Amino acid sequence: MSFLATLRLLAGALALSVAGAASAAETVKIAFIDVLSGPFAAAGEGSLKQLREVVAQLNASSLAADPQFEVVAFDGKGTPQESLNALKSASDQGIRYITQGGGSGVAFALVEALNKLADREPQKAALFLNYSAMDPGLTNDRCSFWHFRFYPSSEMKIEALTTYLQKRPDIKKVYLFNQNYTHGQQVSKASRAYLARKRPDIEIVGDDFVPIASVRDFSPYVAKIKASGADTVITSNWGSDLTLFFKSAKDFGLNINYFTMNANNPGVPAQMGSWGSEKVGVIWNWGHNAPTPELEKIAVAYKKKTNEDFIFAAHWNSLHMLAEGMRKARSIEPKAVAYALEGMRYKSPLGELEMRKTDHQLQAPLYLGLWAKQGSKGVKYDAENTGYGFRSEVVWDAYVASQPTSCQMVRPGS
Repeated sequence: MSFLATLRLLAGALALSVAGAASAAETVKIAFIDVLSGPFAAAGEGSLKQLREVVAQLNASSLAADPQFEVVAFDGKGTPQESLNALKSASDQGIRYITQGGGSGVAFALVEALNKLADREPQKAALFLNYSAMDPGLTNDRCSFWHFRFYPSSEMKIEALTTYLQKRPDIKKVYLFNQNYTHGQQVSKASRAYLARKRPDIEIVGDDFVPIASVRDFSPYVAKIKASGADTVITSNWGSDLTLFFKSAKDFGLNINYFTMNANNPGVPAQMGSWGSEKVGVIWNWGHNAPTPELEKIAVAYKKKTNEDFIFAAHWNSLHMLAEGMRKARSIEPKAVAYALEGMRYKSPLGELEMRKTDHQLQAPLYLGLWAKQGSKGVKYDAENTGYGFRSEVVWDAYVASQPTSCQMVRPGS
Protein backbone atom coordinates (compact mmCIF):
# COMPACT_ATOMS: atom_id res chain seq x y z
CA MET A 1 0.00 0.00 0.00
CA SER A 2 1.34 3.43 -0.91
CA PHE A 3 2.15 6.05 1.72
CA LEU A 4 -0.66 8.27 0.33
CA ALA A 5 -3.20 5.46 0.58
CA THR A 6 -2.13 4.76 4.16
CA LEU A 7 -2.65 8.44 5.05
CA ARG A 8 -6.11 8.33 3.49
CA LEU A 9 -7.02 5.26 5.54
CA LEU A 10 -5.75 6.87 8.72
CA ALA A 11 -7.67 10.07 7.96
CA GLY A 12 -10.83 8.07 7.36
CA ALA A 13 -10.39 6.17 10.60
CA LEU A 14 -9.86 9.41 12.49
CA ALA A 15 -12.99 10.93 10.95
CA LEU A 16 -14.99 7.87 11.95
CA SER A 17 -13.54 8.06 15.44
CA VAL A 18 -14.49 11.73 15.83
CA ALA A 19 -17.96 11.07 14.45
CA GLY A 20 -18.34 8.16 16.84
CA ALA A 21 -17.31 10.32 19.80
CA ALA A 22 -19.81 12.99 18.78
CA SER A 23 -22.62 10.50 18.35
CA ALA A 24 -21.68 8.87 21.64
CA ALA A 25 -22.48 12.04 23.59
CA GLU A 26 -25.08 10.89 26.08
CA THR A 27 -28.50 12.37 26.76
CA VAL A 28 -29.09 13.38 30.37
CA LYS A 29 -32.76 13.55 31.31
CA ILE A 30 -33.89 16.00 33.97
CA ALA A 31 -37.20 15.39 35.72
CA PHE A 32 -39.12 18.61 36.25
CA ILE A 33 -41.36 17.80 39.22
CA ASP A 34 -43.61 20.73 40.01
CA VAL A 35 -47.15 22.03 40.13
CA LEU A 36 -48.65 21.87 36.64
CA SER A 37 -52.33 21.83 37.56
CA GLY A 38 -54.59 23.67 39.97
CA PRO A 39 -54.48 27.32 41.13
CA PHE A 40 -50.66 27.54 41.05
CA ALA A 41 -50.25 25.96 37.61
CA ALA A 42 -49.29 29.23 35.90
CA ALA A 43 -46.09 29.44 37.92
CA GLY A 44 -45.15 25.83 37.17
CA GLU A 45 -45.96 26.04 33.46
CA GLY A 46 -43.97 29.25 33.09
CA SER A 47 -40.99 27.71 34.84
CA LEU A 48 -41.16 24.58 32.68
CA LYS A 49 -41.19 26.60 29.45
CA GLN A 50 -38.20 28.63 30.53
CA LEU A 51 -36.25 25.57 31.66
CA ARG A 52 -36.80 24.03 28.23
CA GLU A 53 -35.63 27.24 26.57
CA VAL A 54 -32.41 27.24 28.62
CA VAL A 55 -31.85 23.57 27.77
CA ALA A 56 -32.40 24.21 24.05
CA GLN A 57 -29.85 27.02 24.08
CA LEU A 58 -27.37 24.99 26.09
CA ASN A 59 -27.69 21.99 23.79
CA ALA A 60 -27.20 24.19 20.73
CA SER A 61 -23.94 25.61 22.08
CA SER A 62 -22.51 22.45 23.61
CA LEU A 63 -19.32 20.74 22.46
CA ALA A 64 -19.39 17.39 20.69
CA ALA A 65 -18.34 15.49 23.82
CA ASP A 66 -20.84 17.29 26.07
CA PRO A 67 -24.06 15.52 27.02
CA GLN A 68 -27.34 16.71 25.59
CA PHE A 69 -30.06 17.54 28.11
CA GLU A 70 -33.73 16.65 27.92
CA VAL A 71 -36.49 17.82 30.25
CA VAL A 72 -39.21 15.35 31.26
CA ALA A 73 -42.17 16.99 32.99
CA PHE A 74 -44.08 15.47 35.91
CA ASP A 75 -47.06 17.11 37.60
CA GLY A 76 -46.32 17.05 41.33
CA LYS A 77 -49.59 18.96 41.88
CA GLY A 78 -47.93 20.97 44.64
CA THR A 79 -48.22 18.20 47.22
CA PRO A 80 -45.50 16.06 48.80
CA GLN A 81 -47.27 12.77 48.09
CA GLU A 82 -47.93 13.45 44.40
CA SER A 83 -44.36 14.73 44.02
CA LEU A 84 -42.98 11.57 45.64
CA ASN A 85 -45.05 9.51 43.19
CA ALA A 86 -43.52 11.54 40.37
CA LEU A 87 -40.04 10.99 41.78
CA LYS A 88 -40.60 7.22 41.84
CA SER A 89 -41.81 7.32 38.24
CA ALA A 90 -38.76 9.33 37.20
CA SER A 91 -36.44 6.96 39.03
CA ASP A 92 -38.09 3.94 37.42
CA GLN A 93 -37.37 5.58 34.04
CA GLY A 94 -33.69 5.87 34.94
CA ILE A 95 -33.76 9.65 35.42
CA ARG A 96 -31.08 10.71 37.87
CA TYR A 97 -31.43 14.47 37.93
CA ILE A 98 -34.51 16.32 39.17
CA THR A 99 -35.48 19.96 39.55
CA GLN A 100 -38.24 21.55 41.62
CA GLY A 101 -39.01 24.91 43.17
CA GLY A 102 -42.74 25.24 43.81
CA GLY A 103 -42.97 24.79 47.57
CA SER A 104 -40.53 24.01 50.35
CA GLY A 105 -42.80 21.34 51.82
CA VAL A 106 -42.42 19.39 48.59
CA ALA A 107 -38.67 20.04 48.56
CA PHE A 108 -38.23 18.58 52.04
CA ALA A 109 -40.14 15.45 51.02
CA LEU A 110 -38.01 15.03 47.90
CA VAL A 111 -34.75 15.47 49.84
CA GLU A 112 -35.76 12.84 52.38
CA ALA A 113 -36.73 10.41 49.61
CA LEU A 114 -33.49 11.02 47.71
CA ASN A 115 -31.44 10.41 50.85
CA LYS A 116 -33.19 7.07 51.37
CA LEU A 117 -32.82 6.14 47.70
CA ALA A 118 -29.08 6.82 47.75
CA ASP A 119 -28.66 4.70 50.89
CA ARG A 120 -30.85 1.84 49.69
CA GLU A 121 -29.96 1.76 45.99
CA PRO A 122 -26.82 3.84 45.41
CA GLN A 123 -26.83 2.94 41.71
CA LYS A 124 -30.10 4.94 41.43
CA ALA A 125 -28.91 7.98 43.42
CA ALA A 126 -30.13 11.27 41.94
CA LEU A 127 -29.25 14.97 42.28
CA PHE A 128 -31.85 17.60 43.18
CA LEU A 129 -31.38 20.99 41.49
CA ASN A 130 -33.55 23.32 43.58
CA TYR A 131 -34.47 26.41 41.58
CA SER A 132 -36.64 28.30 44.10
CA ALA A 133 -37.76 26.38 47.21
CA MET A 134 -36.53 28.84 49.84
CA ASP A 135 -36.88 27.30 53.30
CA PRO A 136 -33.53 27.77 55.12
CA GLY A 137 -33.77 24.28 56.64
CA LEU A 138 -32.89 22.81 53.25
CA THR A 139 -29.34 24.11 53.66
CA ASN A 140 -29.17 23.92 57.45
CA ASP A 141 -30.31 21.09 59.73
CA ARG A 142 -31.87 19.11 56.86
CA CYS A 143 -29.16 19.69 54.27
CA SER A 144 -28.26 16.85 51.94
CA PHE A 145 -25.34 15.90 49.72
CA TRP A 146 -27.88 15.22 46.97
CA HIS A 147 -29.50 18.69 47.14
CA PHE A 148 -28.15 21.92 45.59
CA ARG A 149 -30.01 25.20 45.88
CA PHE A 150 -29.47 27.67 43.02
CA TYR A 151 -31.71 30.35 44.54
CA PRO A 152 -31.47 32.45 47.72
CA SER A 153 -33.08 31.16 50.88
CA SER A 154 -35.84 33.15 52.56
CA GLU A 155 -33.38 34.20 55.28
CA MET A 156 -31.01 35.57 52.64
CA LYS A 157 -33.85 37.57 51.12
CA ILE A 158 -34.96 38.96 54.48
CA GLU A 159 -31.35 39.81 55.36
CA ALA A 160 -31.12 41.89 52.19
CA LEU A 161 -34.56 43.47 52.63
CA THR A 162 -33.97 44.51 56.24
CA THR A 163 -30.62 46.00 55.23
CA TYR A 164 -32.54 48.13 52.72
CA LEU A 165 -35.13 49.10 55.35
CA GLN A 166 -32.37 50.64 57.45
CA LYS A 167 -32.40 53.42 54.85
CA ARG A 168 -36.20 53.83 54.91
CA PRO A 169 -37.03 55.82 58.09
CA ASP A 170 -40.49 56.50 56.63
CA ILE A 171 -41.38 52.85 57.23
CA LYS A 172 -42.56 52.52 60.82
CA LYS A 173 -45.29 49.86 61.00
CA VAL A 174 -44.94 46.46 59.32
CA TYR A 175 -47.53 43.74 58.80
CA LEU A 176 -46.27 40.20 58.16
CA PHE A 177 -48.55 38.20 55.87
CA ASN A 178 -47.51 34.71 54.79
CA GLN A 179 -48.84 31.33 53.74
CA ASN A 180 -49.26 28.84 56.54
CA TYR A 181 -46.56 26.32 55.76
CA THR A 182 -42.90 25.91 56.55
CA HIS A 183 -41.61 28.62 54.19
CA GLY A 184 -44.12 31.26 55.29
CA GLN A 185 -43.43 30.51 58.93
CA GLN A 186 -39.69 30.89 58.37
CA VAL A 187 -40.18 34.26 56.64
CA SER A 188 -42.21 35.51 59.58
CA LYS A 189 -39.59 34.31 62.06
CA ALA A 190 -36.68 35.83 60.13
CA SER A 191 -38.51 39.14 59.59
CA ARG A 192 -39.11 39.53 63.31
CA ALA A 193 -35.54 38.66 64.24
CA TYR A 194 -33.78 40.76 61.60
CA LEU A 195 -36.00 43.81 62.07
CA ALA A 196 -35.39 43.66 65.81
CA ARG A 197 -31.66 43.70 65.13
CA LYS A 198 -31.55 46.37 62.42
CA ARG A 199 -34.69 48.47 62.88
CA PRO A 200 -35.87 48.00 66.49
CA ASP A 201 -38.00 51.14 66.11
CA ILE A 202 -40.27 49.42 63.59
CA GLU A 203 -43.49 48.12 65.12
CA ILE A 204 -44.82 44.79 63.86
CA VAL A 205 -48.56 45.43 63.90
CA GLY A 206 -49.70 42.06 62.55
CA ASP A 207 -48.47 38.57 61.79
CA ASP A 208 -51.02 36.49 59.90
CA PHE A 209 -50.82 33.14 58.12
CA VAL A 210 -53.18 32.22 55.31
CA PRO A 211 -54.00 28.60 54.39
CA ILE A 212 -52.17 27.94 51.14
CA ALA A 213 -54.25 27.87 47.92
CA SER A 214 -57.52 27.92 49.87
CA VAL A 215 -58.69 31.55 50.08
CA ARG A 216 -60.51 33.16 47.15
CA ASP A 217 -61.45 36.48 48.81
CA PHE A 218 -58.69 38.29 50.65
CA SER A 219 -60.77 41.36 51.52
CA PRO A 220 -61.11 40.41 55.24
CA TYR A 221 -57.32 40.20 55.50
CA VAL A 222 -56.93 43.51 53.68
CA ALA A 223 -59.40 45.19 56.02
CA LYS A 224 -57.47 43.85 59.00
CA ILE A 225 -54.19 45.20 57.60
CA LYS A 226 -55.84 48.58 57.03
CA ALA A 227 -57.17 48.66 60.59
CA SER A 228 -53.71 47.89 61.98
CA GLY A 229 -52.30 51.15 60.64
CA ALA A 230 -49.54 49.32 58.78
CA ASP A 231 -47.57 51.33 56.25
CA THR A 232 -45.80 48.23 54.87
CA VAL A 233 -46.57 44.56 54.23
CA ILE A 234 -43.88 41.89 53.99
CA THR A 235 -45.19 38.77 52.28
CA SER A 236 -43.74 35.57 50.87
CA ASN A 237 -47.07 34.55 49.30
CA TRP A 238 -46.91 33.23 45.76
CA GLY A 239 -49.20 31.92 43.03
CA SER A 240 -52.91 32.71 43.28
CA ASP A 241 -52.48 33.63 46.95
CA LEU A 242 -50.45 36.66 45.93
CA THR A 243 -52.47 37.54 42.83
CA LEU A 244 -55.78 37.47 44.71
CA PHE A 245 -54.31 39.34 47.68
CA PHE A 246 -53.22 42.15 45.37
CA LYS A 247 -56.63 42.17 43.70
CA SER A 248 -58.30 42.72 47.05
CA ALA A 249 -55.75 45.34 48.12
CA LYS A 250 -56.25 47.21 44.86
CA ASP A 251 -60.07 47.04 45.11
CA PHE A 252 -59.93 48.20 48.73
CA GLY A 253 -57.48 51.01 47.96
CA LEU A 254 -54.85 49.85 50.42
CA ASN A 255 -52.07 52.02 49.03
CA ILE A 256 -49.12 51.11 51.22
CA ASN A 257 -45.71 49.47 50.63
CA TYR A 258 -45.54 45.78 49.74
CA PHE A 259 -42.27 43.88 49.81
CA THR A 260 -42.59 40.44 48.29
CA MET A 261 -40.54 37.47 47.19
CA ASN A 262 -42.69 36.58 44.21
CA ALA A 263 -44.31 39.64 42.62
CA ASN A 264 -42.40 38.84 39.43
CA ASN A 265 -44.16 35.47 39.02
CA PRO A 266 -46.58 34.83 36.12
CA GLY A 267 -49.90 36.63 36.50
CA VAL A 268 -48.86 38.95 39.32
CA PRO A 269 -47.56 41.87 37.21
CA ALA A 270 -50.77 41.91 35.15
CA GLN A 271 -52.80 42.05 38.36
CA MET A 272 -50.79 44.97 39.71
CA GLY A 273 -50.83 47.19 36.64
CA SER A 274 -50.57 50.89 37.43
CA TRP A 275 -51.79 50.35 41.01
CA GLY A 276 -48.50 48.78 42.12
CA SER A 277 -46.32 51.63 40.84
CA GLU A 278 -43.69 52.68 43.41
CA LYS A 279 -45.45 50.51 46.01
CA VAL A 280 -44.58 46.89 45.24
CA GLY A 281 -41.08 45.50 45.54
CA VAL A 282 -39.66 42.03 44.92
CA ILE A 283 -36.49 40.48 46.30
CA TRP A 284 -35.10 38.05 43.73
CA ASN A 285 -31.98 36.74 42.07
CA TRP A 286 -32.24 38.86 38.93
CA GLY A 287 -34.41 41.41 37.14
CA HIS A 288 -35.16 42.39 33.54
CA ASN A 289 -33.77 45.86 34.05
CA ALA A 290 -30.67 44.76 35.93
CA PRO A 291 -27.25 45.65 34.46
CA THR A 292 -26.65 42.17 33.04
CA PRO A 293 -26.33 42.41 29.23
CA GLU A 294 -26.08 38.68 28.51
CA LEU A 295 -29.24 37.77 30.42
CA GLU A 296 -30.92 40.86 28.99
CA LYS A 297 -30.39 39.45 25.48
CA ILE A 298 -31.86 36.11 26.55
CA ALA A 299 -34.90 37.81 28.11
CA VAL A 300 -35.51 40.00 25.06
CA ALA A 301 -35.23 37.05 22.67
CA TYR A 302 -37.53 34.93 24.84
CA LYS A 303 -40.15 37.69 25.01
CA LYS A 304 -40.02 38.11 21.24
CA LYS A 305 -40.37 34.37 20.73
CA THR A 306 -43.12 33.64 23.28
CA ASN A 307 -44.56 37.01 24.33
CA GLU A 308 -43.78 35.93 27.90
CA ASP A 309 -41.27 37.27 30.41
CA PHE A 310 -38.10 35.34 31.22
CA ILE A 311 -37.76 35.37 35.03
CA PHE A 312 -36.12 32.08 36.00
CA ALA A 313 -32.43 33.01 35.98
CA ALA A 314 -31.94 30.11 38.42
CA HIS A 315 -32.53 27.72 35.51
CA TRP A 316 -29.71 29.37 33.58
CA ASN A 317 -27.36 29.07 36.53
CA SER A 318 -28.30 25.52 37.48
CA LEU A 319 -28.04 24.03 33.97
CA HIS A 320 -24.80 25.80 33.05
CA MET A 321 -23.18 24.87 36.35
CA LEU A 322 -24.44 21.30 35.96
CA ALA A 323 -22.86 21.10 32.50
CA GLU A 324 -19.61 22.50 33.89
CA GLY A 325 -19.74 19.99 36.73
CA MET A 326 -20.04 17.15 34.23
CA ARG A 327 -17.06 18.46 32.28
CA LYS A 328 -15.05 18.77 35.48
CA ALA A 329 -16.03 15.29 36.65
CA ARG A 330 -15.70 13.81 33.15
CA SER A 331 -18.83 11.93 34.04
CA ILE A 332 -22.62 12.22 34.15
CA GLU A 333 -22.81 10.01 37.25
CA PRO A 334 -24.62 12.04 39.95
CA LYS A 335 -22.21 11.41 42.82
CA ALA A 336 -19.18 12.42 40.74
CA VAL A 337 -21.01 15.50 39.48
CA ALA A 338 -22.05 16.45 43.02
CA TYR A 339 -18.43 16.42 44.14
CA ALA A 340 -17.55 18.57 41.13
CA LEU A 341 -20.30 21.08 41.94
CA GLU A 342 -19.26 21.46 45.59
CA GLY A 343 -17.27 24.65 46.00
CA MET A 344 -17.53 25.49 42.28
CA ARG A 345 -16.94 29.09 41.31
CA TYR A 346 -18.66 29.93 38.06
CA LYS A 347 -18.62 33.07 35.94
CA SER A 348 -22.24 33.76 35.03
CA PRO A 349 -23.95 36.80 33.49
CA LEU A 350 -24.68 37.86 37.10
CA GLY A 351 -20.99 37.81 38.01
CA GLU A 352 -19.02 35.13 39.83
CA LEU A 353 -21.18 32.58 41.63
CA GLU A 354 -20.08 30.11 44.26
CA MET A 355 -21.80 26.86 45.19
CA ARG A 356 -20.83 26.81 48.85
CA LYS A 357 -19.37 23.42 49.72
CA THR A 358 -20.54 23.49 53.33
CA ASP A 359 -24.26 23.41 52.62
CA HIS A 360 -24.78 23.51 48.81
CA GLN A 361 -26.27 27.02 48.91
CA LEU A 362 -25.46 29.22 45.92
CA GLN A 363 -23.78 32.50 46.86
CA ALA A 364 -24.82 35.13 44.33
CA PRO A 365 -25.96 38.75 44.03
CA LEU A 366 -29.49 39.72 45.08
CA TYR A 367 -31.77 42.36 43.58
CA LEU A 368 -34.57 44.54 44.88
CA GLY A 369 -36.93 45.34 42.03
CA LEU A 370 -39.41 48.18 42.53
CA TRP A 371 -42.47 48.34 40.27
CA ALA A 372 -42.41 51.50 38.16
CA LYS A 373 -43.61 52.93 34.86
CA GLN A 374 -41.78 51.83 31.73
CA GLY A 375 -39.66 54.65 30.40
CA SER A 376 -38.97 56.07 33.84
CA LYS A 377 -35.39 55.95 35.07
CA GLY A 378 -34.09 52.38 35.16
CA VAL A 379 -37.17 50.77 33.55
CA LYS A 380 -36.32 49.87 29.97
CA TYR A 381 -38.50 46.74 29.88
CA ASP A 382 -41.99 46.16 31.19
CA ALA A 383 -43.53 42.95 32.51
CA GLU A 384 -46.51 41.12 31.00
CA ASN A 385 -47.11 43.99 28.56
CA THR A 386 -48.40 46.23 31.36
CA GLY A 387 -46.30 49.28 30.62
CA TYR A 388 -44.69 48.81 34.03
CA GLY A 389 -41.62 46.88 35.09
CA PHE A 390 -39.24 46.32 37.99
CA ARG A 391 -36.55 48.96 38.45
CA SER A 392 -33.36 47.58 39.99
CA GLU A 393 -33.57 49.68 43.13
CA VAL A 394 -30.69 47.88 44.84
CA VAL A 395 -28.16 45.27 43.78
CA TRP A 396 -26.48 43.52 46.70
CA ASP A 397 -23.20 41.65 46.44
CA ALA A 398 -23.39 38.03 47.58
CA TYR A 399 -21.75 38.69 50.95
CA VAL A 400 -24.52 41.10 52.05
CA ALA A 401 -27.18 38.40 52.23
CA SER A 402 -24.93 35.39 52.95
CA GLN A 403 -26.02 33.42 56.01
CA PRO A 404 -24.22 31.10 58.41
CA THR A 405 -25.18 27.45 58.24
CA SER A 406 -25.68 24.66 60.74
CA CYS A 407 -25.36 22.02 58.00
CA GLN A 408 -23.41 18.89 58.96
CA MET A 409 -23.04 17.43 55.49
CA VAL A 410 -22.90 13.64 55.30
CA ARG A 411 -21.05 12.65 52.15
CA PRO A 412 -20.84 9.24 50.49
CA GLY A 413 -17.45 7.75 49.76
CA SER A 414 -15.79 9.40 46.77
